[in-house]
Amino acid sequence: MGLISEVLLLPFAPARGSAWAIRQVIQEAERIYYDPATVRAELARLEERLEAGEITEEEFDQVEDELLDRLETATRSGETTGDGTAS
Repeated sequence: MGLISEVLLLPFAPARGSAWAIRQVIQEAERIYYDPATVRAELARLEERLEAGEITEEEFDQVEDELLDRLETATRSGETTGDGTAS
């Protein structure tokens, strides 16, 4: 952008800054949500809950399917290394 357009858009700078911050938060949340290490840890906790009798087999199967879908999405996208860090 040119200098004139930057000066004219200066009153909107707080809104543009807020939008950028929101985009960054969303990107980080998605990275964590689809991180294979995070999904595997959630699968382990889910199995522990089943063994402890906190959830039923049906609940286990439903949540397990959702977690496996997330893991498949993460594997297909190839955006993470699986150790909790982005590649």
